Amino acid sequence: RMINYRGQDYWIQPDNWNDYAYKTSLRQEYNVNISQGTERSNIMASVNYLSNDGILIAKSNFQRFTGRLAADFQAKSWLKVGGNFNYSHGTTNQMSSEGSSTSTLNIFAFTNGVAPIYPIYLRDGNKQPMYDNNGLLMYDYGNGMNAGLQRPSYADSNAISAATLNTNKASYNSLYASGFAEIRFLKDFKFTSNNTVNLLETRSTSIQNPFYGQAQPDGGNIYKAHARTTSYTYNQLLNWNRMFNQHNVQILLGHEWYKEVTEGLEGQRKNLFLPSNEELAGAILKDDTFSSSSTYNNEGWFGRAQYDFASKYFGSVSFRRDASSRFHPKHRWGSFWSIGGAWILSKEEFFNVDWVDLLKVKVSYGEQGNDNIGNFRYTDTYNLINSAGMPSATAATKGNETITWEKGGNFNAGVEFELFNTRLMGSFEGFYRKTSDMLMYFPLPASSGFMGYYDNIGDMTNAGIEVELQGDVIRTRDFRWTINANLTWYKNRISYLPEERKGNTIDGISGYSSGDTFYGEGAPMYTFMMKKYAGVNPENGMAMYYRNVLDKDGNPTGEVVTTHDYSAASQYLCGTALAPVYGGFGTSLEYKGFDLSVAFNYQIGGQVYDGAYASMMSSPASSASGGNLHVDLYKSWTPENPNNTIPRFQATDKYSAAKSDRFLTDASYLSLDNINFGYTLPSDLVRKMKLNRVRVYFAADNIWVWSKRQGLDPRQSFTGASNNTYHAPIRTLSGGLTVSF
Repeated sequence: RMINYRGQDYWIQPDNWNDYAYKTSLRQEYNVNISQGTERSNIMASVNYLSNDGILIAKSNFQRFTGRLAADFQAKSWLKVGGNFNYSHGTTNQMSSEGSSTSTLNIFAFTNGVAPIYPIYLRDGNKQPMYDNNGLLMYDYGNGMNAGLQRPSYADSNAISAATLNTNKASYNSLYASGFAEIRFLKDFKFTSNNTVNLLETRSTSIQNPFYGQAQPDGGNIYKAHARTTSYTYNQLLNWNRMFNQHNVQILLGHEWYKEVTEGLEGQRKNLFLPSNEELAGAILKDDTFSSSSTYNNEGWFGRAQYDFASKYFGSVSFRRDASSRFHPKHRWGSFWSIGGAWILSKEEFFNVDWVDLLKVKVSYGEQGNDNIGNFRYTDTYNLINSAGMPSATAATKGNETITWEKGGNFNAGVEFELFNTRLMGSFEGFYRKTSDMLMYFPLPASSGFMGYYDNIGDMTNAGIEVELQGDVIRTRDFRWTINANLTWYKNRISYLPEERKGNTIDGISGYSSGDTFYGEGAPMYTFMMKKYAGVNPENGMAMYYRNVLDKDGNPTGEVVTTHDYSAASQYLCGTALAPVYGGFGTSLEYKGFDLSVAFNYQIGGQVYDGAYASMMSSPASSASGGNLHVDLYKSWTPENPNNTIPRFQATDKYSAAKSDRFLTDASYLSLDNINFGYTLPSDLVRKMKLNRVRVYFAADNIWVWSKRQGLDPRQSFTGASNNTYHAPIRTLSGGLTVSF
């Protein structure tokens, strides 16, 4: 049954409809009168709050309207014009502070951070929910309202109340328009002009209610923001194509210009008159306003020549010159090129192998550029602040005039094949990729006034193989069963760092560190640098860590000892976040119009730091008391069981779960990404309906993921970070009808 609560629709499903009642206040706010039961503190998702009496689906939804129009016109035999227009409008109500592990408004952070012994609601002596004078259901904020009881963790907050009483919504408009003109002349020439405009506007509103929570002393607050991104792309292409007997030549010359403008405007007020007023005018105290704009430009000139003879021998060469506004004018342009060739052996007269349908060898080398570092990184930027009524500047970002394009060189060589009347097909390919002048962030000491800056720091290589296979296990007139699989194996390492970047040496490798990551010459990217866990002292249950024994000059002697003193433990290189093997596999079946396909993805190896698990394994002294604890703490050391690998659980032990390689977890995973089932109507029946094809289908996406620890999703980041305060990839069930005319 659906009710309207503060202008928002909710579905209510109590166990006993006789216990269902409306409670109406002067503001027409509706609540559920629950007769009995105790709520669960562990909230499973921001869209639900759970009780033994029913489910209330809170403010989390998304709506979208889209439209598309495309047309082209052959105005003359030599002139063709056309255009494409797409528009989309959407609205969403969403969770506050998504991804923040410390925000009291993030329901996932609240769930993971608050122990389940603390209640969600305030209840009277008969264990019934309590309501205030406005008819609002009263929540426990851990601030003493509940018989003076206080919650040490996430004090003065209640994420369920925030999801219910607060507002966090956004709407957007997306517009894409393109037009082209195609002119043919002199028989073999074609000139094409493509022009596109892309506009994205987003307007967001965030309101914290004036009744309860951390905004209550201010009378609530409202935040409004408007963001607009406009991009333009114009390119001009000149093609020449000529056939000479069995010779085919294609030449392309082109120019491309891209511009992106981002604009933002935001403001905040507090002391709301009515929280249902979603405009800044509905609050009386000004808090802060801000606006910004930024521009990015990219321009390129390029050319490409392709040749094939008798559709057996293929060659290609290209060159382009690009400029980016993200670099200083002196270092703005970069040059990139490629060359490649292929040979289809199976078309040669001397090749006479009946069971080989196609055999193709190919080789190529190419370079491309990367400028993905943000705008204005070549110059110092500052923030303007109020200093006693006078404008003053504080350091924002440190610029580097010499930065320029990061270059990636790719060498590939491989074989493509089709065998046994195309029942088995696939490819094998080896690659070697070298990235030169890597654009990396380099940290600076706080005394410099800046956190760090971007620079072209060293080189990196990736070498490996890629395999792709697809085959029909069974193929008859009515039935076909196909299996496909792909695999990539590679080895990554930083091949070069300049001497000035080798400020630290760990485990014999020189480089520099940034946080828990070490970048060293000879080591893989995203190498973890942290202290190593040495297990539990069986005599007292204390955690132990490894420490290098140093000589008189402070250099490691090679001898390693253990220590209980975490601060005295040494830093070590503890593996990389990069998985050496990844890929996917799947299968499909077709039978008399029915079709079924299943797709999996996987990753083998690599490491991820499971910070959520580490937090739940901490003692109250090393994290906020009142927080969640993991069931694995039952396996902690005790005098009766001294051989456990988990340290003793003791409130005064600050380092029992300190950051170390103990919480580095295997990043391997297997995910079931898609299941698609459909039925295609017989062609005879479809033709009678004056149609070409009719298919009904059902699809499921993001179905499941298996990993080392339940709740850990290694797919979140390739840098080895993990965060369980985001929405997981949405599991989607859909169905439809596809009709072709």
